[in-house]
Amino acid sequence: MNPKVFVTCALTGAGDTVGNHPSIPVTPEQIANAGLEAASAGAAVVHCHVRDPETGKPARKVEHYREVMERIREKNDEVIINLTAGMGGDLEIGEGETPRDFNEELTDLVGPVERLMHVEELRPEICTLDCGSLNFGDGNGIVVQTPHQLRAQAKLIQSYGVKPEMEIFDSGNLWFAKQMVTEGLVDGAPMFQLCLGIPWGAPVNTATMAYMAGELPDDAVWSGFGISRMQMPMVAQAVLLGGNVRVGLEDNLYLEKGVYASNATLTEKAVKIIELLGSSIASPDEAREMIGLAPRG
Repeated sequence: MNPKVFVTCALTGAGDTVGNHPSIPVTPEQIANAGLEAASAGAAVVHCHVRDPETGKPARKVEHYREVMERIREKNDEVIINLTAGMGGDLEIGEGETPRDFNEELTDLVGPVERLMHVEELRPEICTLDCGSLNFGDGNGIVVQTPHQLRAQAKLIQSYGVKPEMEIFDSGNLWFAKQMVTEGLVDGAPMFQLCLGIPWGAPVNTATMAYMAGELPDDAVWSGFGISRMQMPMVAQAVLLGGNVRVGLEDNLYLEKGVYASNATLTEKAVKIIELLGSSIASPDEAREMIGLAPRG
């Protein structure tokens, strides 16, 4: 069991959740406020996507990320900011016998440099690195990250002095992430996020998390999460297996059946579970030391 646990709160994500919840953070101000509230509730790390403020659709404009970071830092210089680099790998193939007729509205496919423009300019302490391609959902959507693209992204992140959090959606992702570590593309202790329950990646259950945790390098720093109603069970499971935890509206909209959550209430519930298990909550500065980030200042 992990005696000291840091909590990551994933604030909004890129999913089509705006119409499914009364207060999904959309604007940079709303996203920043959600991060501040989660930090006050016990999150050491806030994981940030941005959205188009007018439509609520996923976005990757540098100015939106900058505003989120500036608004958080105006009021909190302690919490660790983790910016997604997952945007820019979406491919929606055509229907039936015309798979090359890509759905341009749903396809957002760019190269490593453009995908990481906001990371290069803003230099957060952490950014994500999704470690493989995946059938994402039950339609024609594919998230594309080839080995050549991933090596290029890892080298860029390394050159920016940013810590990559390697997102693991299935066992092949984990295999390749470890290969990048072996090739020297990740500095220091490698950081992993075990992402369970995304159709059709790794299923969300005890056996899957235990298997993945057992395959991690000995010096790995890792967190894990499950989506939807399995979010809180996987909080407990990750702690028991020696990991850290992630919660937030990116992965789950409900505090309990029929009760909408906020990022703060999900963080509070995770903190309660962790403490009831006998572990303590890591502060942002303690989390920095655990992850291998430079101290503040």
